[in-house]
Amino acid sequence: MKLIILDHYSQASEWAAKYIRNRIIQFNPGPDKYFTLGLPTGSTPLGCYKKLIEYYKNGDLSFKYVKTFNMDEYVGLPRDHPESYHSFMWNNFFKHIDIHPENTHILDGNAADLQAECDAFEEKIKAAGGIELFVGGDDPHHRRSQGICSVQGHRGGSEPYVDRVCFPAASPHSVCV
Repeated sequence: MKLIILDHYSQASEWAAKYIRNRIIQFNPGPDKYFTLGLPTGSTPLGCYKKLIEYYKNGDLSFKYVKTFNMDEYVGLPRDHPESYHSFMWNNFFKHIDIHPENTHILDGNAADLQAECDAFEEKIKAAGGIELFVGGDDPHHRRSQGICSVQGHRGGSEPYVDRVCFPAASPHSVCV
């Protein structure tokens, strides 16, 4: 794993956004070849998302042939609730870029069978050809430190969570910023 240490959040956000942009451009996605991106939620990636939006608005990047898979969602919180990760991603990223809604994948925390939801989510990832690039966030409980993702409850632990959706563990080509 390559470790990049920067002095300021804004530098790390820009570095990460450039890395994502460059990986998408180098992949050269098209109608028969989608770039698949795993994304986190929360405050950590916001600066990166803002830079990616800026690249899109400047014409430097398109998400038309990108598929995303978000790593988690709250159990029992309606997707249109302002604190759901579904709302978070749409309000802070997806509605500002040219990604097709059917290419965004966020777990359903209200599924009647959470295990079946997780299994179906993993099948969607497999059908998409796996994750080309996974962007990890900061989780003080380290649930994601090895690429483990979840349908989770509140970090305080008072709500239920299910750790079932797993992305591949970090490869030797991973970069930590």
